[in-house]
Amino acid sequence: MGRRAYKPVDLSRLRTYSIRERAHKAQTGRSAGVPEPGASFGAWLDSLPDFLGATALRETVGAIVAARRAGRPVVAAMGAHVVKVGCGPVIVDLIEREMITAVVMHGATAIHDVEMALFGATSEEVQDTIGDGRFGMVEQTLSFFGAVSDRIARGRTGLGASIADELLERGAPRAAGSLLVACRRADIPATVHVAIGTDTVHVAAGLDPAHLGAASHRDFRLICDVVSDLGAGEPGGAGGVWLNIGSAVLLPEVFLKAVAVARNLGADLDAMATCNLDMLRHYRPTVNVVTRPVARGMGRQIIGHHEILLPLLRQAVIEQWASLAVDARQQ
Repeated sequence: MGRRAYKPVDLSRLRTYSIRERAHKAQTGRSAGVPEPGASFGAWLDSLPDFLGATALRETVGAIVAARRAGRPVVAAMGAHVVKVGCGPVIVDLIEREMITAVVMHGATAIHDVEMALFGATSEEVQDTIGDGRFGMVEQTLSFFGAVSDRIARGRTGLGASIADELLERGAPRAAGSLLVACRRADIPATVHVAIGTDTVHVAAGLDPAHLGAASHRDFRLICDVVSDLGAGEPGGAGGVWLNIGSAVLLPEVFLKAVAVARNLGADLDAMATCNLDMLRHYRPTVNVVTRPVARGMGRQIIGHHEILLPLLRQAVIEQWASLAVDARQQ
């Protein structure tokens, strides 16, 4: 079998073309500005380069504001770290401003929300308590969710509403900072989606898993109705927005199933926008939130720490909303 003899290629034979004929992904007009010390937040935001995460942030802010101007929902689906890193007040503020119109969480988020409302502290050091069996065995938290189980049996309410009602009835000292209470007071959906056996409170002797499962399923049916409303209210109008914030598996799966239910029942979700905000890129948020359920270009991803991203997102939303209000008054 013959073997070709290789030799260095003659680079003088390469075909070149003018840079004026080339398409460019980067231009000076999209580069960062340099705001002066003391610049307004709006000026700082405008100074960000028009690339990647900064572009996705601006587009997400625009989608949220457009959705609320059109009367469409904005849903925040959140993992537990949103509460654990102190961003609960950011979300509560957006709820009170009617920028967020529904909240979705899994069981761990609800537990941290409850503990912050009752005790002003949450999140144990697992490494210190798993070795001797104390992990997840806090008496007050277990007792609280046992009482929620009883409340569900009496009232046949969803899990999110039941937890909020229990906090309010007990006069939780920091209820004003609770996501679930904020939703209850604003009369907007707050749904909690649990996987039995994954949350510490599932070991509570006073908790009936059948009640918990039924209430969580009721919440799933409720969020299916919310998702069905994420389409445009009128032809060519803005659709609603689904934000997945820090849930790598459970809530992206809930969203995908809710989208399937909504479309199966006739909802047109072509104008819906989504964004995944998290510290890492994960498979399910990418495919179940950013790509599969939405039209091309309507799904976005912003990677970064919640404690930085969420305050930035909030400020950008309220600044843009206020700017539009000023423009409307001046017309």
